[in-house]
Amino acid sequence: MNSSHTVLQQQTLALAGVAQAARMVDQVSRSGNYPVEFLEPSIHSLFEFEASDVAAIYGGVAGVKLGLHNLSAMLATRQGDETRDMVRYVFNLLYLERRFAANQEMMSVVHSRLQHASFKAEHFSGHVHEICHSVSGIYQDTLSQMRFRIKVNGSAQHLQDKQNADIIRALLLAGLRSAFLWRQLGGRRWKLLWQRKQLLQTAQSLSRELPLV
Repeated sequence: MNSSHTVLQQQTLALAGVAQAARMVDQVSRSGNYPVEFLEPSIHSLFEFEASDVAAIYGGVAGVKLGLHNLSAMLATRQGDETRDMVRYVFNLLYLERRFAANQEMMSVVHSRLQHASFKAEHFSGHVHEICHSVSGIYQDTLSQMRFRIKVNGSAQHLQDKQNADIIRALLLAGLRSAFLWRQLGGRRWKLLWQRKQLLQTAQSLSRELPLV
């Protein structure tokens, strides 16, 4: 993958993609709200099959600004009760990706169905809820059938809302895609411990390069 970013920067961006999905899963499940300016890059990352570099998968570094911010907080261990579930989702996604990657048949089904849904994603640009509905169906038919499933905490009112449930499942698949990308780039769970300081500095540096608005 050609890129103007270093390998560590690319790994950090992919990990920020995981953190961003995890953060929005937490937001939607608790409040029913989400920042559409970050939901769209996360969901559209599922349909970037031939991107030239990691940043392009999210439409540029700004597409994972929320993820970089939350990844920085996680790596700096500034974790209060309000971020506990988000951090759990990050590690659950990294674990689930390993199980998913070992199931070649399921990977093939997901890839094929995402390619089929990409036509809709292209022609319904701006209609993110319809795309989330399609992606949610893919998640339900595949990853929801695995023995290990991610348990989402939150308000029953928001979790039972069909549109919210679609968004949450679509975000979990987007987070899984970012986790897969992170591992492709050489990311490993043990490196989160040994490279924590480097990853934190890289996430902060990438954030600082972004415009404030």
